[in-house]
Amino acid sequence: MSHYFSYSTDWLEQHNALHTAREIWNQPDLWRQLHQQLTEDSGQWQPFLRPLLENPRLQIVLCGAGSSAFAGRALAPWLRQQTGRDVVAYGTTDIVANPHQYLDRSRPTLLVSFARSGNSPESVASVALADQLVPECYHLMLVCNPDSQLAQYAEGRDNVLAVVMPKGSNDQSFAMTSSFSCMMLGAALLLGPQSLDEAYPPLNRMVESGYRLRESLQSQVKKLAHSGFTRYITLGGSCFTGLAEEASLKMLELTAGRIVTRYDSPLGLRHGPKFMVDDQTLVLMMFSGDGYARKYDLDLWHELKRDGLVQQMVGLSGEADVQDHSDIQTLHNEREDVWMMFPYLLFAQMLAMETSLAHGLTPDNPCPTGEVNRVVKGVTIYHYSKPVNPASASAL
Repeated sequence: MSHYFSYSTDWLEQHNALHTAREIWNQPDLWRQLHQQLTEDSGQWQPFLRPLLENPRLQIVLCGAGSSAFAGRALAPWLRQQTGRDVVAYGTTDIVANPHQYLDRSRPTLLVSFARSGNSPESVASVALADQLVPECYHLMLVCNPDSQLAQYAEGRDNVLAVVMPKGSNDQSFAMTSSFSCMMLGAALLLGPQSLDEAYPPLNRMVESGYRLRESLQSQVKKLAHSGFTRYITLGGSCFTGLAEEASLKMLELTAGRIVTRYDSPLGLRHGPKFMVDDQTLVLMMFSGDGYARKYDLDLWHELKRDGLVQQMVGLSGEADVQDHSDIQTLHNEREDVWMMFPYLLFAQMLAMETSLAHGLTPDNPCPTGEVNRVVKGVTIYHYSKPVNPASASAL
C-alpha cells in the first residue's frame, strides 16, 4: 500500500511513523483474520477451554503488563456480566511483587496472559509464580510473538494453551495498537458468551465501521492534535474505564510525556481529579451503550459544559440518541459495549499518533534516547521462597 491515512509511506518513513500508522490502519483486517483463524483452529482450543469454563468454581485472572493489563481491565466487567463467571484483572506488575495477594490457592484458576512480545519479565514470572503457588492452575496465553518465551512455555505442557494472534499484530512500533486490539478481541471471542458463529455478525459490522472510520476520522483528529491542548483526560465507565486507561497511556507514550494525561470514570472524576480540568484540557468521553449507565455519562458531560473551564470536549458514542450534541458522535451504532470498544480505540490511537506528529515527535520511537523501551528492561525478578507445587510444571 502506498499510503496510510493521508500520508504516503515515504513521508511516514521520513518521520519515523510508518509502523505506527500501518499498525493502526490494518486493525480491521486483523480482526476479521482473527475470527477466521479461531474458527479454523477450534479443534485445538475448544477441548482445552470447554471443560474449564464449565467449572463453576473456576476463577479467571486476566493479566499483563502496561497496555496488556488494560486489555484485561477493559474486558473483565463485560465478561463477568455476560458469563456469570468470576473474572478479575490484575497487572503482572502487581502479581510479581505480591503474588500471595493476587493468586488464590484455594480455587482452580485460568490465568489469561496478554503479551505482545511475550518476553516481558513480569509476564514470564507471573506464569511461573502461578504454577508454583496455585495447585490447580491453567494458562491461556494470548501472544503476538510466536517465538516468545510465553509461547514456548506452552510446548509439552497440558495445562497451557497458547493462541498466537494473526501475523501483523506483533507491533514493531513503540506503542501497542494492533496487538492490544487483537488480544482483547481474542479473549472476548474465546471467553465470551457467544459462539464464533453468533459473534460474527456484530464483529463484521465492527470491521466495516473500522474501514469507514480510518478514512473519515483523520481530519477531525488532526484538527484536535493541532489545537494546542496540554492536558488530556479520558473518561469511561465499566469496560470503558480500562479503555480510557489505554487511551491515556497511548497519548502519554506517543508524545513522550509532553501531554499530561489522566483517565477516570465519569463518576470518579468529581472526587478530586476534576481539578485537572482547565482551559488547556481536552476531555475525551466514551459513552456507554447501556441506557442506565449513559445517564451518568451525560450528567458529567453537561456539568463540564456548564463549568466552562475545559478547552474542548469530544464524546464517542454507539447510540444515536445522544446526538443532540454536535461534539458527540456515533462511531458505531451498537448497544453492546464490547463491540463499541474497538471503534473508540481506533479514534484514540489515531489522535495519539497525530498529536505526536503535531509535536514534531517520531511515533515509532518517541524516546530515541532509550530511557523508556518497547520491551521493558532492567527488571530484576527475585526468587519467591514458597515451596514449589509438585504437581505443577517447573518454573521458568
